[in-house]
Amino acid sequence: MLAVLSPGQGSQKPGFLTPWLALRGAESRLRWWSVPAGVDLVRLGTEADADEIRDTARTQPLLVASALLAAEHLPLHDVNLVAGHSVGELAAAALAGVFSAETAITLAGVRGREMAAACALAPTGMAAVLGGDPDEVLAALATHGLHPANRNGGGQVVAAGTLDALDKLAAEPPTKTRIIRLKVAGAFHTPHMAPAEAALAAVAAGITPSDPARILLSDLDGAPVPHGRELVHRLVRQVTAPVRWDLCMRTLADLGVTGVLELPPAGTLAGLVKRELKATGAPEIVTLNTPADLPAARDLIARHSGPPGRRPTSRSRVVVAPAVGTFAPAEGLTEGTELSTGQVLGQVATRQGLVEVTAHDSGPLTEWLAHQDDPVAPGRPIARIGGQA
Repeated sequence: MLAVLSPGQGSQKPGFLTPWLALRGAESRLRWWSVPAGVDLVRLGTEADADEIRDTARTQPLLVASALLAAEHLPLHDVNLVAGHSVGELAAAALAGVFSAETAITLAGVRGREMAAACALAPTGMAAVLGGDPDEVLAALATHGLHPANRNGGGQVVAAGTLDALDKLAAEPPTKTRIIRLKVAGAFHTPHMAPAEAALAAVAAGITPSDPARILLSDLDGAPVPHGRELVHRLVRQVTAPVRWDLCMRTLADLGVTGVLELPPAGTLAGLVKRELKATGAPEIVTLNTPADLPAARDLIARHSGPPGRRPTSRSRVVVAPAVGTFAPAEGLTEGTELSTGQVLGQVATRQGLVEVTAHDSGPLTEWLAHQDDPVAPGRPIARIGGQA
């Protein structure tokens, strides 16, 4: 089984699109996409320096466009699974058929501009926390008022928040950790990005999405998303929610993925997958960075994709909140409990009263994703239920 991955911000390099312009139609494609992107994708991908393409407003549409440009030169019709890291989710959604490439690039342009504007409202930033005990790291972040913006697996958590709080974390790091400040404009995937989430939601409300034509994993919880409308809701929510790439990789392992193809600019996600899945048998990986890598990518697709028409399903299902309110789990339900379809998992207390949350499948309750008195909204993950592949 093959997974096609689309990278996120930070993976870009100056001039990385230059070799792709040698392909017939590539430059005209980028010039067409530059219109909805609101930036000159050709110049950014070939002539711009590192500082210019580090600008969030420019980087996000550039990354989505680069992934989709490369994908147009691949036989992806038999690929069963796609996923993307942060803004890379927009490219993955287009590859899954939820919406067009132009829509993905439009959303990336809006997302990038609005997140850049949110960064200007307060001095915030991010830092990678490497190593240490995961629980101790998360506790230290909470102590300093920081957020775990990215949980990338392999002992890597990205902290985000005010610059003062990041300075305090660096001065008092958790045991056996190393803190590396990241060169980013602000605290992505935290409540600091709330204005950007609201702006993206206003634009996304005009989309009429299709349901994914292949398995599409969500960064919110690593779960496959079966419905297009739910996926759009999650893409908007992701602006302020943590990126759970660790859970996406867990799902890759659960599904028995044997091959991974990372779209350009490739390397970051491939490295994370290789380290995280090493214990369970790392999949064969191809990083697609230039047209010279296309033969290897096509060979990987031919050997690891499922036969036409085969669409595997996940071993887990995620139950989501049906309404806005606060969640209370059913008494006595613990992880490992065997559930039956329709069983009540808890209740959401809303202004109109209590709304039950029920299991839509049978199987073990493998993980609580919301806990007592957690605020929830429609589509917010509540629990993960195990199932059959």
